[in-house]
Amino acid sequence: MTTTITLVRGDITRQSADAIVNAANSSLLGGGGVDGAIHRRGGPAILAECRKLRAGHYGKGLPTGRAVATTAGDLDARWVIHTVGPVHSTTEDRSDLLASCYRESLRVADELGARTVAFPAISTGVYRWPLEDAARIAVKTVRAARTAVEEVRFVLFDDRAHEAFAAQVG
Repeated sequence: MTTTITLVRGDITRQSADAIVNAANSSLLGGGGVDGAIHRRGGPAILAECRKLRAGHYGKGLPTGRAVATTAGDLDARWVIHTVGPVHSTTEDRSDLLASCYRESLRVADELGARTVAFPAISTGVYRWPLEDAARIAVKTVRAARTAVEEVRFVLFDDRAHEAFAAQVG
């Protein structure tokens, strides 16, 4: 089965999908950017489930490159899949960690039975990953993934991000 990749310029919290991916920080307790927006629009149910995760298996936080799901709260989705992207480094290649965010999110989506998944451009905000490289890694990883997800939607906040991903999708 082939996964369809679509690009949308807009606000990921306004998407209708089975799962919305959150570019979370390791605390799982909300933050800035996409993370803060998802927690604000999704409401307190997301934070409550994140706190339960922190009280249990993820007491030290979610490791970079891993993914875990919670309810989507008030979002137009069934689940939020939280993944922690790597901070970009000019001295260390962390590309595998960024690719792992997409692979692990799709693995979790498959476990949940999600067929549509909306992704942000992970690590391109405060984690400073260069947009063109992040787009290359994201699209390549999704195309190579063995997944039952039917549609991966990259929801890109601005024209520059949309153009970078469009160049990779072709």
